[in-house]
Amino acid sequence: MTTVGKILVLFIMAFSLILSAVSTVVFTTSKNWKTATEAEKKKVNDLTTKLRDAEAKVAAAQKDLDTEKGNYAAQAKQLEDKVAAVEQQNLLAQQQITTAAGQVATAQQNAKTALDEAEANRKETLQLREIKAKVEAQAAEFALHNAEQNDKIREMERALESATKNNTDLRERVAKYSTLLRSNGLSDDITQITGIESPPPVVGEVDRVDATNRRFESSIGSNDGLVVGHEVYIMRTSPRPEYLGKAKVIAVEPNHSVLQVIGNTYQGKKLQEGDIVSSTIKPRL
Repeated sequence: MTTVGKILVLFIMAFSLILSAVSTVVFTTSKNWKTATEAEKKKVNDLTTKLRDAEAKVAAAQKDLDTEKGNYAAQAKQLEDKVAAVEQQNLLAQQQITTAAGQVATAQQNAKTALDEAEANRKETLQLREIKAKVEAQAAEFALHNAEQNDKIREMERALESATKNNTDLRERVAKYSTLLRSNGLSDDITQITGIESPPPVVGEVDRVDATNRRFESSIGSNDGLVVGHEVYIMRTSPRPEYLGKAKVIAVEPNHSVLQVIGNTYQGKKLQEGDIVSSTIKPRL
């Protein structure tokens, strides 16, 4: 209830009480009715005037109330419009926030993907750097090795050139010697030339003897000056020095030779590994 309504209710209640009081006085007093009536009429007129004034005030208050209601409705409408506008703005802002949140999430995912790719690229770069360093080291080592090989090749080429020249010279000399031998009625096959010169002074050991005790291998060869046809002596030094026989070279290699026993060994003794083969130690028979 508004203030104006409360005022009206109070005026009406007051007027009712006054009328009740007047009635009570009329019925309870025995004064001059005319005077009392006139006095009461005057009071009634006064109250009526007051009531009219109060009604006028009430009407004015009602008018003011209606005006205030209109103003309130207008203000309420403005506020509602503002609230609607604010809500619309909030809705747009919320949509923008949602869109921005989606964009942020997408940007974060893109950033994470980019970071992952960057980390993978960094690791791959490190691996490539390590591989590059290894390859460069291998390349440097290969270049050094290649330079060494080139040096060796050049040395071998020079040696080959010298050997080729020496071989040519030797071939020419051999051809001349062969011509000379054949012109003197001799064979130029080196394997067939025996007794032309004595074997060089060599001393070796028996390495292995065959089951027939007729052939054996020794530790001396062409590097020591032996050729096929050379004859050497076989000796034993332990437990006492003794002569075992004589053998002829039948096959020769740089550090190895195969010999054939000439005739039989002394007193038919078996050859043993470690026996001495020499061209300088002659037997004392």
